[in-house]
Amino acid sequence: MLVSWAPKGLKQLPLSLAMICVGLGFGLFALDVIGFDPDPRTFDTLTERLTELVVIISLMGAGLKLDRPVSLKGWGPTWRLLAIAMPLTIAATAWLGTIGLGFSLAMALLLGASMAPTDPVLASDVQTGPPKSGEDNEVRFNLTAEAGLNDALAFPFVNLAILVSMTGAAAWAGQDLGEWLAIDVAWKLIAGGVMGWAVGKAMGWLIFRAHERGISRHADGLVALGATFIAYAATELVLGYGFLAVFVCALTIRASERDDDFHEEMHDFAEQIERLLMMLLLVLFGGALANGLLDALTWTDVGIGLAILFIVRPVAGYLSLIGSPLPRRDKVLLAYLGIRGLGSVYYLAYGINHGQFGDSERLWAITGFIILTSILVHGVTSTPLMALIERLGRRSLQGEAAPANPPPKDEQLG
Repeated sequence: MLVSWAPKGLKQLPLSLAMICVGLGFGLFALDVIGFDPDPRTFDTLTERLTELVVIISLMGAGLKLDRPVSLKGWGPTWRLLAIAMPLTIAATAWLGTIGLGFSLAMALLLGASMAPTDPVLASDVQTGPPKSGEDNEVRFNLTAEAGLNDALAFPFVNLAILVSMTGAAAWAGQDLGEWLAIDVAWKLIAGGVMGWAVGKAMGWLIFRAHERGISRHADGLVALGATFIAYAATELVLGYGFLAVFVCALTIRASERDDDFHEEMHDFAEQIERLLMMLLLVLFGGALANGLLDALTWTDVGIGLAILFIVRPVAGYLSLIGSPLPRRDKVLLAYLGIRGLGSVYYLAYGINHGQFGDSERLWAITGFIILTSILVHGVTSTPLMALIERLGRRSLQGEAAPANPPPKDEQLG
């Protein structure tokens, strides 16, 4: 019932479904209503798989939302956030991890890669509306596009952290670095993009073209789930980045027949499944908080965590948008709303499960703190800020529509 009604009831309030879910989980587990400890450090493989599932379904929904075709100019701020803000965020976070937290280089890199992506799951409140809804102002559009692409683009750095954890400083020279560039950067990104496009073209033909009218009149939203799993699995089989493939697949399906109403049906189904999984995971996250996930947190960790969330990302985001034609208010909001969430949990769990990082208590604690703070602060501020910027945008359009120097009344009558 919360998944169904809460997003509508909270639309005009400075609250989010994520906040309610975390609070519910904290209460249930603190009162020992549910008798187990949902610690991600204990259930590390399950944590990785569940967060992986919710992220890929979220990526399909995000891709189907976007009304604007992919282009260099139309997606300009998105490219800036990906190419400039994201590497800056990873580098600055890794530096803070080594200098401020005393982490090893490998652990600091993993923290930086995990904290860099804007979460496609928890950022849904500030993304565009359903297909053809018209809710695509520049802030909403670019946050949606960034969240759709930066999950895949963080993966090379997660893999670099894993490599460094196993080989040490030797990873920065010779064959190891060359293999990382060739495989983890070049091949896996190319494979993800190509496989996503190929599966999206095939699904678009099946849905809209096969048997003259296509099968969109004879199918339901489950098609979105099927397309998600096919694109992801096919790409993983060829050792590509499945996250990228799912988002590209969604964009390609949308481009196959951009104005068909079936896009909305697929999007709505994907969004419902995403919200169900999100609620489950956030209730468990609240339970982990109640059972001591943050016990290893120090005051230094708190300070560094706040700096990562409210200094590193905003500064990197704003620097990346210098020279963009966006109004300053849009740049500030795009830089500020780098929401951190379940994608960060996935990358952290994946890295720890595949690397050799040693004791990860503080790493989990600072990650949990950053996610909790993002849920609370962004959850309270995002709705009023988005409402404000949309009002200002409408006023600007009305001001542009009115003549700057209207003629005198007698001339108008004449």
